[in-house]
Amino acid sequence: MNLTNAHSLPEALYRADAVQALDRCAIETQGIDGFDLMHRAARAAFRQLLRHWPRAARVAVLCGGGNNGGDGYLVAANAYQKGMAVDCVAVTDPDRLKGDARRAFDEATSLGVPIEPVEAVSDKALFDRLCASDAIVDALLGTGITGAPRAPFDRIIQRVNRAGIGVLAVDVPSGLNASTGRASGDVIHARVTPTFIGLKAGLMTGDGPDCAGDVVFDDLGVPEATYDAASPVARCVNWRRASTMLSPRRRGAHKGECGHLLVVAGEQGLGGAGILAAEAAARTGAGLVTLATRPEHVSAALTRCPSLMVRGVTHGNDLGPLLSGVDGVVFGPGAGQGPWGQQMMQQVLARPHPLVLDADALNLMASRAPARRENQVLTPHPGEAARLLGITTSEIANDRLAAADRLQERFGGVALLKGVGTVVQTRAERPAVIEGGNPGMATGGMGDVLSGIIGSLLVQGLPAFEAAWLGASLHAEAGDRAARKQGQRGLLPMDLIGELPACLSDSERVGAPGSPADGEE
Repeated sequence: MNLTNAHSLPEALYRADAVQALDRCAIETQGIDGFDLMHRAARAAFRQLLRHWPRAARVAVLCGGGNNGGDGYLVAANAYQKGMAVDCVAVTDPDRLKGDARRAFDEATSLGVPIEPVEAVSDKALFDRLCASDAIVDALLGTGITGAPRAPFDRIIQRVNRAGIGVLAVDVPSGLNASTGRASGDVIHARVTPTFIGLKAGLMTGDGPDCAGDVVFDDLGVPEATYDAASPVARCVNWRRASTMLSPRRRGAHKGECGHLLVVAGEQGLGGAGILAAEAAARTGAGLVTLATRPEHVSAALTRCPSLMVRGVTHGNDLGPLLSGVDGVVFGPGAGQGPWGQQMMQQVLARPHPLVLDADALNLMASRAPARRENQVLTPHPGEAARLLGITTSEIANDRLAAADRLQERFGGVALLKGVGTVVQTRAERPAVIEGGNPGMATGGMGDVLSGIIGSLLVQGLPAFEAAWLGASLHAEAGDRAARKQGQRGLLPMDLIGELPACLSDSERVGAPGSPADGEE
């Protein structure tokens, strides 16, 4: 998802019912007239229409019921007064409209906006009008939907998506659950979504980023006190925010102060996973990185990254000496689920070190009785998360925030649920939803890089929760920078690793006291 003015998106993410509480507070407590608030939303939406379609001469506006439909009627009025040709379709019977939504319909009608009931427009005529438009405004369903759209909304959404015309979705794309980001049926795929008063969590995770397009936030000028009426469900985190959390190193820093990470990874035939994780850890700033892998992978690892310390291990007992003197362990990438992986896991779990558990470590855990541990970070993708919880991937997708919460409750520590809008959950903090990343990162080895990044930050002294969300945002930023240089298709994990130092330089103050060390111990 490309975010318009990403730095201006607020950090607080809300579920739909919480945003409704903010609306009520603005009206009932802060004294803002509800119809005035609707006018503000319509003007904000229309500004985005002009911004994204500056030459638009004809616009189709699809209006449902409730306040979302009311917003749509007022957007249509703005467009009509601007001299655009407007095809406005009332999908909900105007006689059923109440309150401010009815007032919006009446105002649009009084201004001369042509409005036709959906029953009077054939499927073919509707499709032809959509195809003839320069832009389509989706004001069908708003934030209230939690399941699949019913008729006639499902049919209309299908026509909109088939038309191939750019869509502006008012507040949230119709068909998308604004709280969870789940699309249970037909859903609008918008080019831009102006959203109001509270940033909806569902726009930032799950199906939301695919459906929303550019997300633009407008608080509609409500007083700051409005936000006392509801608590956010999560925080929106991007690299711009996260990079400020890294403290500069003192000039006299040496490698022993910067942490020693052990990466245990790479069963036969899977050696690349450990190499990627270890190199990513080194590129993220760990002072020392040791890779424990199958002996046949040692030469390849040293050839790829000679700064690593690489040890061949065949049995679990070989790992014991390597676990002494390290500050943290990454286990799982390419470890396999056979005897080698099982022996390595037994040794790793027997020690008190902070852990990052990924890939096959999670698959091995899924076959065991759950054991809580507070100094660990679990990094499952939805399939692994489903196995850990004994449910389906569809159930994970139904509410990613809730799924991450269940993972953390069962296993302790930090749960990082990968995917679009990665969710990072711990018991003591509000969860983080990571903004950024791109489809080019959907390739093998990207998760190995992430585990190495998080492990590196852990041994450098960051608490597990901070290491996880900061690491995930760094991973996303590196992927986006690599994609800007060479495109998304064909992006490889090594491309991300190459971008890590430049990303990390954002947090450095070169030449200032406490800047990165000039030399080594």
